[in-house]
Amino acid sequence: MVLNNDHIIHDDDPRIRENSADVTLPLSEEDRELLLAMYNYVKDSQDEELCEKRNLSPAVGLAAIQVAQPKKMIAVVVEDEEGNAHEWALVNPKIISRSAKQAWLADGEGCLSVPDAHPGIVPRAERIKVRAYDLLTDQNVVIQANGYTAIVLQHEIDHLTGVLYYDHIGKGIPENGGPIE
Repeated sequence: MVLNNDHIIHDDDPRIRENSADVTLPLSEEDRELLLAMYNYVKDSQDEELCEKRNLSPAVGLAAIQVAQPKKMIAVVVEDEEGNAHEWALVNPKIISRSAKQAWLADGEGCLSVPDAHPGIVPRAERIKVRAYDLLTDQNVVIQANGYTAIVLQHEIDHLTGVLYYDHIGKGIPENGGPIE
């Protein structure tokens, strides 16, 4: 299976607001293939030449619901503020703790499923802890993330309950945090 922009559903499609279902482990061959295709889309989308060649848009994350599959699976390929690369293909990710301190992206968030810009502050927890099964390492993991990486994980996990980033806009500027450039 190979995914491209033709597979991405947008926010005018009511399916993007569906709640995703838990995924049974061990993964079925179908779910494994879908999650690997999601991971490959995200990884390949970070190469400008491949974007052009394969009809991809630059991304750091993708949730299964964005390709019309209401399953609790996300793929994330992100570099943190220190330049460390993080790559996950997560099944049933769940935020198990979050900081009271908040952070947001100074330039706002974007999304493959939201073609129109929605400027504004999207407040998120500055630090989170996520429990999931990671297909790439074939094990259950607990991820401790902060800053940009935490924001990306929260954005993708929100998709699993039908929440889009712009649903958070307009909640005011948090007093206990700051922007991430």
